[in-house]
Amino acid sequence: MITFDQVSVRYQDAAAPVLREVSLSVPEGELCLVVGPSGVGKSTLLGTVSGLVPHFTGGVLTGRVTVAGRDTREHRPRELADVVGTVGQDPLAHFVTDTVEDELAYGMESLGLAPEVMRRRVEETLDLLGLAELRDRPLTALSGGQQQRVAIGSVLTSHPRVLVLDEPTSALDPGAAEEVLAVLQRLVHDLGTTVLLTEHRLERVVQYADQVLLLSPDSPPLLDDPAAVMAVSPVHPPVVGLGRAAGWSPLPLTVRDARRKAAPLRAALDGRTPPAASATPGPTLAEVGRLVVRRGPNPVLRGVQLSLSAGEITALMGRNGAGKSTLLATLTGLHRPDSGTVRLGELATAPHKAKPRELIRHVGLVPQDPRDLLYAETVAAECAGADADSGAEPGSCRALVARLLPGIDDALHPRDLSEGQRLTLALAVVLTARPPLLLLDEPTRGLDYAAKARLVTVLRELAADGHAVLLATHDVELAAELAHRTVILADGEIVADGPSAEIVVSSPAFAPQVAKVLAPLPWLTVPQVTAALAESAS
Repeated sequence: MITFDQVSVRYQDAAAPVLREVSLSVPEGELCLVVGPSGVGKSTLLGTVSGLVPHFTGGVLTGRVTVAGRDTREHRPRELADVVGTVGQDPLAHFVTDTVEDELAYGMESLGLAPEVMRRRVEETLDLLGLAELRDRPLTALSGGQQQRVAIGSVLTSHPRVLVLDEPTSALDPGAAEEVLAVLQRLVHDLGTTVLLTEHRLERVVQYADQVLLLSPDSPPLLDDPAAVMAVSPVHPPVVGLGRAAGWSPLPLTVRDARRKAAPLRAALDGRTPPAASATPGPTLAEVGRLVVRRGPNPVLRGVQLSLSAGEITALMGRNGAGKSTLLATLTGLHRPDSGTVRLGELATAPHKAKPRELIRHVGLVPQDPRDLLYAETVAAECAGADADSGAEPGSCRALVARLLPGIDDALHPRDLSEGQRLTLALAVVLTARPPLLLLDEPTRGLDYAAKARLVTVLRELAADGHAVLLATHDVELAAELAHRTVILADGEIVADGPSAEIVVSSPAFAPQVAKVLAPLPWLTVPQVTAALAESAS
């Protein structure tokens, strides 16, 4: 169905091709997962299948990519639309209409389908993705995860033979991600649709893959069955890391497979207690009291009470639309409370009344869309501007970028960075001011495991230096590894608040893979288990 023949892609002024001599085939009716470190060319590879590379993005493509017999060099994206459906990392940037139902119908209108066919397919897709209650909702009023589901639905209605998806679950809560992946699996198994996707949260998707394609900057592409690739891949889900640490063969790809092998490991760890992520809270840096925020007639936050202390990292979790992003935006003054109070440290006024230059000294927000913070022409200019705005020493922001994600070219325009690289740059811009309260909205979206590990190190150091960190995330593995405390929002209300080790384990939806494998033992992460096994062996 998809064939790559000696495919290389080089962008203008780039020192080296982002893809080099890729040759492989993806058969019809299979789900192929593309993995690899950030910036290795995964999104570019997907773009060559839809024709966006090079017709839209520019650059030079050599070799040949054929999809259902069509050469993508000779067919522009609009000429491939009946064969290839594409969902990018940023759904809002690709929406054409204003409401959910209109967006689902738009692609079919462009293909000239009959009205009765369009109506039936819209209803089927609304049911498949759980969007029926949102059919008349404006797209701009949806949460990030809801927008992602609509973007996927707008592609599915056209019944393409090939689906190309760039991190389709990155903005979704665990339950919604499972629903989307179940739909993709049904399309593959029942309709013979070929699915090519990339996803950094491999714990969600690797078990659904028929094949895994590993891209590496230092070696040729590797296409093989998932277990074979995971055995050598530098990026792998926690359950594979646990299998490597325990010496299991073959490596498990699912929690169920791991639990079948885990009895000896549980016995070795029984009676031992992992070190708890604890912090000694300092002064209160933010206080939210009985906060109510409305969007239109409906309250998004309902009487939220929350305090954030220096030295503490708090994970804010919950389903899409629970109010997480609204709470973060209210703490930074972007929303005016309808009732209740918001106080930030020594700030003399409420955040929505404060001047920006004053507010930045108290709180910093890294939003879901990092482009909201990036306005310069190059990475170097962006970093220089951040140093000047925050009064930091020249080079401070660039040093943070290099630490979080080495290898980003100073001369690149921020729009030419991958999603993970843009997020890293935006995070560095905010951290340059070293605000006492740091807020992050889905900070690991687009980050591979290595970049996530570097982020964890930086945030731990910030907390140790007396910063309060609040991160809204669907990444249960991040919460388990990093957060001292976890708060769960549901329908605008806090329904759980306590130590992460207690909260994430008590909720099956938010439990990390290691906890599921080793339950009822209290272990949460692979590093905890690895350290315990090393200690036993010494």
